[in-house]
Formats: sequence, structure tokens, C-alpha cells
Amino acid sequence: MAAERDPLFTPRFFVMCAFSFTVFLSAFQLLPTAPFRILDLGGSKFAAGMFLGFLTYASAFSAPLTGALADRVGKRRMLVACSLVIAGFSVAYALSRSYRLPLALAFAHGVFWSGLLSASAAYITDIIPESRRAEGIGYWGLSTIVAIAVAPSIGFWVYGHGWIWLCAATGTLNLVMAAIAFSLPEAHAPAWMGGERFFTRRLLEWRVLAVSFTLFLYSFGYGGVTSFSALYAAANGVVPRGIYFTTLALVVLATRPLCVPLADRVGHKKVFLPSLLLIATGLGLLVLGGTRPWLVASAVVFGTGFGTAYPVFAAYVMRHVEPARRGAAFGGILAAFDTGIGSGSIALGWIIQRRGFPAAFATAAALAALSLPFFLIVERRLLRAPARRAPEAQAGPEASAPGGHSQAAPRTPLESPWSGGTSRVSTRSENT
Repeated sequence: MAAERDPLFTPRFFVMCAFSFTVFLSAFQLLPTAPFRILDLGGSKFAAGMFLGFLTYASAFSAPLTGALADRVGKRRMLVACSLVIAGFSVAYALSRSYRLPLALAFAHGVFWSGLLSASAAYITDIIPESRRAEGIGYWGLSTIVAIAVAPSIGFWVYGHGWIWLCAATGTLNLVMAAIAFSLPEAHAPAWMGGERFFTRRLLEWRVLAVSFTLFLYSFGYGGVTSFSALYAAANGVVPRGIYFTTLALVVLATRPLCVPLADRVGHKKVFLPSLLLIATGLGLLVLGGTRPWLVASAVVFGTGFGTAYPVFAAYVMRHVEPARRGAAFGGILAAFDTGIGSGSIALGWIIQRRGFPAAFATAAALAALSLPFFLIVERRLLRAPARRAPEAQAGPEASAPGGHSQAAPRTPLESPWSGGTSRVSTRSENT
């Protein structure tokens, strides 16, 4: 008889899905419309493109710090504070009369955006059972994908009624975010309650940041397809021009519920490594052609790998991180991922201008291919050793029977050294 599975779909899980849906529903109404506002205020196309660039890089570079701050002050408190501050940015955007103000605000906006993402990812990890962590992160992530699918169209419709209305809509959603976050209980006591100082050598999760360079290598290509897949379609006479992203979104929605739970059962690495191969292969298909069949084939292959890789990677890394350090860990993951997207968008645009689309996507495919050997080498050095701590070191006095014999069971290969209790996990090895 199969063992009972730990509950995943709890009320708090659905509240966090609603929170993240609202976060991205607000953000992705603003992000595609802000460049048009900058143009309306007299800015150049280059200045319009700098808005997203400034916000992305500010988010990436600040994420390790804001994630660590969430661990110190509490994830719930961080979510409420960031939501309220971003609501204030909506007011400032509405009152802007020069394109320079939105660009300046984008830097600060990016810092609080990183705090929002790091804290929410750490919070959801706290409430997901360890034995279903990849599955839980995957389903939670679908709420953001659905929001991204509908938000731009809503944003442009509202923007058609005026910039003030757009800012009012996003600001209202930010206040809804704050209310949802305020209703959540704190999953773990903040580090400051234990008297730990903020600026210590343990402030950043350097191990996670180093391993997360794997995400930089493949998100570099995602930055390229985000910015240039529609242009590539137009250059080849393909309509609709958004066919790549439509296909990509549908593939992620279809394959993530199938592939990600599999990782919890058979081992995270056994699913993550093939996902990296699919990402590189999908980008490579764009080198071969930009006609409709090639674009659709690339989106299917790339989407299957890309939609699976992140939640599985996050679940695997969190096995090696203390619960009180998850904010800092997700900050490192976010830093690598966002830096890759921003760098890919800029660098591949430069290559396209000088060498054409095939050369740009070949560069992206080559970097994505390097992600697999990089992960295998760095993960072995930085993550695997801490996961093999002796069970005796974890056992307390209560682990011994009256006769002095230890009752602690050996830890299974998929069990986290930081788990706080019995966790029903697969006993299949991650190392094969």
C-alpha cells in the first residue's frame, strides 16, 4: 500500500499563489507600457529600453542582499513593506512629467522588486512539504505564468484610457498584495529575534550564488528569445509574430505539471540535467531556421526544458540550505537568473545587429550547453558535501533508546540535512 503523501494544496499555499498572481499581474501591466510613456514624455527608444534594463539589473544585483534581509526581518514583514513601497512608486510614476524620473525610479523599484521575489520564494518553500518541494514550486510558479499571459493585454487596454489610470490600477494591485501578505503568518522566527547581526560573513549564500551561475548560462538565451523572437518571426514573414511565446507558454503549462513532480519521485538531478539539454537543443533549433515549423519546434523543446529546470533546481538547492537562510539563497538564485536575462537581451541584440539572428542564437545555445558541465563540476564541490553530514550529528538525547541504542534512522539520499522532522521522500539516489 502506498504511503500517504504530505499535503501540498493547503489554504496558505493557495493564498501565496494568489499573492504571486497579483504581483505579476501588477508588474506586467507596467513593464510593457512604461516604454511608451517614456516615448510620450520625449525620451528616445534607447531610453525606453533602459527602463526594463535598469529595473532588471537593480533587481539582480540587490537580490542577494534583500534576500538576506528577508531572513533577518521576517519574510512576511518583507512582503508587506515591499508591496507598500512599490505602491508608492506607482504614485510617483503617475506624477512624472519627465522621462528621466521613471528611469531613476526604476533602479529603486528593482531593489524592492528583488525583495518581493526573494521573500515570496523563500516563504512558499517554508510551507511546501520537502517530499513535494519541486512539485509545489512548479505549481506555485504557474500562477505567475498565467498572470504574465494576461497582464500585458490588460495593461495596454488600461493605458489606452490614460497613464494615470494605468498607475492607479497597478497601485491598487500593490495594496492588495500588501493586504494578502499581512494576512499570512510568519513561517519561521526572523533571525534578528535570535540576536544575529546583519552584516556578518554569513550574510550572503555564496555557495548558492556560485551554483546558480548555471541559471545565468541558460537564462542568457531566454533574454534573447524574449526580446527578439518576434523580430525573428517578422524577418521570416511568420504571422502571428508572437507565435513563439504563445507556444512557449502553452508548452510550459502542459509539461510542468507532468515533469516537475517526477523530480520529487526519481531525483531532482535526473530531471534537471535533461532539462538543460532540452534548453540548449531548443535554442539550437533557432539557428537552423526562423520559419513557422522551426519556431514552433524550438518553442516546444525549449519550453519543456525551461519550464521544468527552475523549480527543480530550486528544490534541489533548498535541500542544502538552512530554513533560516532561504531568503538569502533565493536572492542568489534570482541574481544569477535576472543577470542572465538582462545580459542576453543586450548582448544578443548587439550580435544580431552585426552578425544576424543565427549567430546570436548559436551563441545562446553554446552558453546553454555549458550549463550542464558547469553544474556537474560546481555542484559536486559546493553542495554535495554539506548534504552528507553524519546522522549522528543531528541526533539529540531523545534519539537514544533506554538501553543506549540510537533510534535515529539513516538519512535517505533525498532527505535534507535541514529537515525539521520526518519527511516522506524517495530513497532513490540523487547521485546516479
